Amino acid sequence: MQPSKTTSPSGTKPPLRWPAVYTALKEAILSHRLVPGTKLPEDELATIYSVSRTIVRSALQGLAHDRLVKIEPNRGAFVAQPSKKEAREVFEARALIEPRVAALAAEIAKPADVAGLRRHLEDEHEAVRTGNDSKAIILSARFHVAVATIADHSILTEFVTDLVSRSSLIIALYWRRHETTCESHAHHQLVDAIADHQPQKASDLMNSHLVDLLAGLDLTLSDTKPKSLAEMLR
Repeated sequence: MQPSKTTSPSGTKPPLRWPAVYTALKEAILSHRLVPGTKLPEDELATIYSVSRTIVRSALQGLAHDRLVKIEPNRGAFVAQPSKKEAREVFEARALIEPRVAALAAEIAKPADVAGLRRHLEDEHEAVRTGNDSKAIILSARFHVAVATIADHSILTEFVTDLVSRSSLIIALYWRRHETTCESHAHHQLVDAIADHQPQKASDLMNSHLVDLLAGLDLTLSDTKPKSLAEMLR
């Protein structure tokens, strides 16, 4: 996490508050720098971010509410580690919800909405071109939330936001086809269908995209040993 450049009247940087720590940890999880199952000790995080354990605890509780972190009594906090069953269920839920969301977006999208999606795709392309996989993964997740936002259905948007976050953990744990995560042709086709106000085509494309994502999961745990917490958060 990049420290704030804002300084106090005395010239010192103001202390980080829990939302900043929450955001930094969330991005580290969603970008796969913190892999599922990683232990998140309060004292170590407090040292890394130069904050109190109380602030760290509040951030971890916020992440637990988002189901990105699991807090276990007498053991502490860990990055959530979805089971194989949960992995399938999350993508099955997305396949039920997101095609409808894409259709709604195609029905009501304004030119400004489409322009925003195209700018987002440019950012995705740049992240892939420069080999910034962490940023590409985050942007890919945000694309789906952006489509849901255009659909203007608050409940479905909440569902999509939650499912996309959980999907990122699942991809970190079970992904076997790296190139599919970073390919953006599916997103381009979706934007074109939304721009052309073709609800059925947008729905079909979204469904196909999610089927491809599910097909990229091998549903077997990796034996890769994680780095130290400080190294992962750099």
